[in-house]
This record gives sequence, structure tokens and C-alpha cells, in this order.
Amino acid sequence: MSDETDDRLTYTYGSRSSHSSEPEEDKKGVQTWTVKSTESKDDESKVDDLGPPLPSRSLYSFFFGPRVKIPNDAIATQYSVYDDPLAREAYYPIDTYENKHRFDPGFRWTWGEEKWLVRKMDLFIMLWTCVMFFALELDRANIKQALSDNFLGDLGMNTNDYNNGMIVFYCSFLLAELPSQLVSKRVGPDRWIPTQITLWSIVTIFQIFVKNRATFYVTRMLLGILEGGFIPDVVLYLSYFYTGSELNLRFSFFWISNYIADIFASFSAVGILKLRGHHGIAGWRYLFLIQGLITLFIGLLSYGMMPSGPTATASWFRGRKGWFSERQEKIIVNRALRNDPSKGTMHNRQALTPKLLWKAICDYHLWPLYAIGICFNIPYLPPSSYLTLSLKDLGFSTVLTNLLVLPSTFLTIINLLGITFFSEMVGEKTLVCMGPQLYVLPLLIALYLLPGSTNKWVLYAISTLIVGTPYAHALQVGWNSQNSNSVRTRTVSASLYNVSVQIGSIASAVIYRADDAPRYRRGNRDLIGITCMNIVIYLFTKVFYVHVNKKRDKLWNGMTEEEKKYYIENTTDEGNKRLDFRFVH
Repeated sequence: MSDETDDRLTYTYGSRSSHSSEPEEDKKGVQTWTVKSTESKDDESKVDDLGPPLPSRSLYSFFFGPRVKIPNDAIATQYSVYDDPLAREAYYPIDTYENKHRFDPGFRWTWGEEKWLVRKMDLFIMLWTCVMFFALELDRANIKQALSDNFLGDLGMNTNDYNNGMIVFYCSFLLAELPSQLVSKRVGPDRWIPTQITLWSIVTIFQIFVKNRATFYVTRMLLGILEGGFIPDVVLYLSYFYTGSELNLRFSFFWISNYIADIFASFSAVGILKLRGHHGIAGWRYLFLIQGLITLFIGLLSYGMMPSGPTATASWFRGRKGWFSERQEKIIVNRALRNDPSKGTMHNRQALTPKLLWKAICDYHLWPLYAIGICFNIPYLPPSSYLTLSLKDLGFSTVLTNLLVLPSTFLTIINLLGITFFSEMVGEKTLVCMGPQLYVLPLLIALYLLPGSTNKWVLYAISTLIVGTPYAHALQVGWNSQNSNSVRTRTVSASLYNVSVQIGSIASAVIYRADDAPRYRRGNRDLIGITCMNIVIYLFTKVFYVHVNKKRDKLWNGMTEEEKKYYIENTTDEGNKRLDFRFVH
């Protein structure tokens, strides 16, 4: 039990609860939830000992809804299928589910306990995944800093060779996504992810021996193969601990570690690249060596920092008693299953069969999200990838170039947090994720129309704003996970969504060409057209999910209680194909 009983959680929500139709709740004001008993019940649990339903959120509620204060000692356990005595057994976890011994449909806990436990998971679980992502980005993106140290000239390459190298990387990254996810599901992400980090760190270190275009392509290919699958592997791993709605905000911090790595890379590059000429070695070679050693240390430490699940944190490295008490383990397991009962349908080291794999690939309800993944990032990827080269072309020195990259990184972090928090507050995904396209469109038009005589600081400011575009990727990863609604689909869909993102990255790598330098007007014109297309794709996705949900509402509400009970107990529909599932949009 948390001792922070005076602290209260405050939520802004809509004019009425998602489970209520009482007109009295339309009155705007401050409401306090009733404190209920926290004692654990037996399996014959009752609805009246549950916490009040979480209020719905919308754009309207954000601006006009009342505020509610929730005491820390109020019951946090929300109503779920496990509280329906007629349907609960159909949703019980399988016998081989690794956390089955902590499952208890009559278990109750308080908001104070849940809040404290989520903070503890953030410290022990989420923080280290951010450190690992830091390692990924450091080894993936240090090529940008190498470019500012005459990397291409030393290897006798031009920008087209660099583009081809990035295509090799993205293709390798793409092809490794799904195989990596399948390996992770079979052996466990707690074993596979540290292995990935260790291996790609070794490749990064060996980039000090790159001598020509061919060896550059080889190292890009190896990095792509080893780094591919890391992000969906982490998505699967975090789903063992957090609920679907919690992952959206956690993914934003996950990607912030990506930009922290960029900041660290830029600052460290300023000092490391000054080693150029020492012992006749180029500065960028020192850069790969030093940063590769840092990520190698992170990879080796990850073997001890990643438990296989919430009930398996005890070890020689993490302590004999583990990170969580028995009650805390029960809270983690039961809140996760109540939020998504499908998490209990597979063991965390259970491999996917070819049949299940193909079934997940054919899930057309997720195809709109894959289409978004292909296109959403293209408008600001080329300006981001070429920022250091563009700054060098504008006449800035190597040191100043690496420092001038930092404002765009800080801006991206601020915008990423802003878009994620706003999405959570208003309960909206599609329109919020479409916002960055509306943000970047006028900037791309300005970059295309401005004459060649434009002051370099004006061009720098516009480029910085473009690179700092709000990043919707973190929101969309969580969105994709929520709409999967099963472990087997989530395992594959996380990879397929990331594959779609890599396809977009490959397409973006050929938009800026050497014959279009240094202003890349043709490329910017293409980016404007792609941005307009993206807006249409987001609007189609919104309409598609609204239509599917309304169609299911009509079918479900037209069934009698006996028909609903029969459906729940006998249906062969799984995951997001169930009539009682509604897509997030």
C-alpha cells in the first residue's frame, strides 16, 4: 500500500462517463470518487466492489468537461469481462501462461498502489528500454556526424553513394524486422534484445576499418540486419508490463531517448572529431570506435537488466527477492489482463506457427496503419538526413554544423511530448497524428519557393523547423498495438508497421539527388505532393475505423443477452475480429 494517501490524481474528461447516461453528470464542476474497500475477494467477484469507470475523453471534454479528483485509497480495479460470471471463463488465461499463478479475477487494488507501481515500472523497466534505444540511435545515426568530417571524401564517394548506402541499410533493416520478431517471440525479448545490441555494437566498432564504397555498403547491411526488429521487439516486451493506453506515453519517452542520443552524438562529435589526424587516423574513425564501445557496454549490461516478465524479476543480478512484491506482481498481471485478456492466450516464449503468421499478415483492418507508416515520415526525413550536409553547403564549419543541429533536436523532443500528451488528453489518434502534416506543409512550400539569394540563416531556421516536426511515430506504434488486440497479431503487426516505416525511409532516401543540390527544389516539390497525399490517407483511416465500429455496434446491439453469451463462449473470431472489439481511432 502506498503511503502517499494525500496525493490525488486529477483527470479532465467528458461531459459524462463512458458507462453512464445520467443527465446529472453533464454539469461541469469538480467531482470526487467514492472510496471503496480494498480487501481481495474470492473468485465470485462482484461488480459493486469495483472502482468507478474511467471517464471518456474527447476534444469537447478537454475544453468544456468537468474535472474529477480521485483519492489514492479509492479502488482502481476497473470492470472487465472477468467480472461477468456468464462470460469470464471464456477469457481465462491458458494454463501455460507464465503469469497464471498471479491471475485472480477477484483481486482489487487502489489508485495509490497502482500509481506507485507504475512509477516503479518506469524506473526499472521503461528507463532501461530508453537506454537501449539510446544505444540503437547512437550506432544508427552517428553516420550524420561522420559526414561533417569529410567522410565521403575520405572514401572517394559522393551523395548518391551515400544514398545507396542508406538504401542498403533500410532494406536490410526491413528484411530483418519480421524474422527478428519471430526469434524474439521464441527465445524471449529478454535474451534476444541484448544479443542484438552486443552484435551491432561490434559492427559499429569495426567501421573504423571502412576504406571504400564496398566496405561502407557491407557495414550498412550488417547494421541493418542486426538492428532490424529491435523496436517491435521492445514493443512486445513492454506490453507484458503496461496497459495499452499507458504505452502511448511511454513510447513518447522511448523516442525521446532517440533524440537524446542525437544530442549526445552531436556534442561528443564536436570533441571526438578534433582527434582527426592523430596517429594518421580520421576523426570519424575515432567516432565509430568510441561510440561503439559505449553501446557495447550497454548491450552486455542489458542481459542482467531485462527480466523475462513481471513475475520473474528475481536473479543474481537483480536481487534474490526481485523488483516486485507478490502483491505488486498480482497488480501488474491482473491490470494487464483486465485491459487486454488476449495477453493470457500465449506463453512469452511460444513461437508463432506459419499459419498464425499468415493470418496476422492478412489482417486488413491494420492495413490503413501500415499505409500511414509508409508515408507519414517522408516529408521530413530528407531534410533531416541532409541537414549536416546542407549546413556545410551554406558555409558553416564542422564544429558549428554539429552544434547547429541541436536546436532541431530539442524542438523535436518538445513537439513529441506535446503531441503525445494532447492525444491522451483529448482521446484522439487519427486527427492528432495528422497534425504534423499540416505543420510541415507550409514550411516545405517556403523552402521550395524561396530564391537562391535567401539569407543562409533564414534557410537554416526553416530547415530546423522542418526537422523539428512533431513526431507521430510513437503514437502510431501504440495505436497499432491497441488495434491488434492479441499477442500473436501484435507480434507480427509491430514488425509489419515498422517494415512499412522502413519502406518509407527507403523511398525518402532517393528524393534528394546530387543533380538537385544544394537547394533540392525538385525534391522539395515532391515532398509537398507527398504531404498532401498523407493528409488524405489519415482522413480515410478515420472514416474507415468509424465505419467498422458503427457496423459492429449495430450487430452487437441487435443481439440478445443469450446470443452475446453464446458468441463469447463459442466464437472462432480472434483478436480485432471479435464483434465486441472496437478500433481506436
